[in-house]
Amino acid sequence: MSHIVIIGAGQAGAALAAKLRALNHAGPITLIGEEAAPPYQRPPLSKKYLLGEMALERLYLRPPEFYAENGIELHLAETAVAVDRADRRVIAGGRAIAYDQLALTTGAVPRRLPGAIGGELAGVHVVRTLADVDAMAPDFLPGARVLIVGGGYIGLEAAAVAAMKGLEVTLVEAADRILQRVAAPETSAWFRALHRAHGVDLREGTGLVRLIGEGRVTGAELTDGTVLEVDFVIAGIGVTPATELAEVAGLATENGIAVDAMGRTSDPRIWAAGDCTSLPFRGERIRLESVQNAIDQADAVAANMLGAGVPYDPKPWFWSDQYDVKLQIAGLNTGYDRVILRAGDREGSVSHWYYRGAELLAVDAMNDPRAYMTAKRLIEAGRSPDPATVAAGDLKALMAA
Repeated sequence: MSHIVIIGAGQAGAALAAKLRALNHAGPITLIGEEAAPPYQRPPLSKKYLLGEMALERLYLRPPEFYAENGIELHLAETAVAVDRADRRVIAGGRAIAYDQLALTTGAVPRRLPGAIGGELAGVHVVRTLADVDAMAPDFLPGARVLIVGGGYIGLEAAAVAAMKGLEVTLVEAADRILQRVAAPETSAWFRALHRAHGVDLREGTGLVRLIGEGRVTGAELTDGTVLEVDFVIAGIGVTPATELAEVAGLATENGIAVDAMGRTSDPRIWAAGDCTSLPFRGERIRLESVQNAIDQADAVAANMLGAGVPYDPKPWFWSDQYDVKLQIAGLNTGYDRVILRAGDREGSVSHWYYRGAELLAVDAMNDPRAYMTAKRLIEAGRSPDPATVAAGDLKALMAA
């Protein structure tokens, strides 16, 4: 029987293994993960888990016994160090594991601050794994001074949790505005106001020169000349796809492990899914960093590994929780040339609709789930309502148009 090995026990890896069994794959499945914990959710780590509102067991994607009960051999705390494509073997945990088909779901790794500017000092954290969050949790004491470097969603979510726990929060973003890479100025302005209303010292167009400290960080020098006293630092400066194993194995990469529409790599016996992949989408190659894509792409790859032959058609959507605000995003705003504002149906709700010419590309909905769901359905159906109808605010009219 065909042995399928999966390297990477995150959201995509766990979803792929479960889907293979759901599709009645009868052969052995081996799932290899670097971390000691069984596969778990990442989004709550920097929110409910860090706030103490979610127990460790609730993070798990499946009960630990699920894997044995479903014939999935789970290898935890093991690092795959090589893929021998000629003999179809994975080297992990000091042994060789033979495969008939291999799936890479290695995810992404956080960018760290350079050691030359103090990035290796104690008290400098990143947000990605359970161990990362457990390491920073003792620093989240009321009145503690935290510097957050980076104004993307990870940095803003960390700032929100810190402010809610009573810390003194400074957030610096080297670009002209927060969320500059992923959102319109209107959305940046909305979240800027939100964080400042919660007491965050948010500084845009301001970078980090160096961190100060002997052994542990105690201060930071910024590009605006300010020297801050800090108790700890969080770097939220993005992630890079974990492609090292694929590169050493000689697989094609392009801002991620390059896969075709089926999820197959440049080796016909090796597949990939999740944050580590770059995939074809509307005539270009993109990488989608989201739980939704990790699950959907993994499900598609599982089916194709078993011979389905069905191209994966991404339906991008994302979310972010900050304070009492839920941001929901549908579509991709790449190439937009105007943004339409729609006031929500209740106080504090609003949505920003991205257009390229007459085409609706995406929406950012803040505490406005009805607008989000309406826009998502429209985008997935390839329908673009008149912007004037969007601005008027009648969602029923949008769906009927």
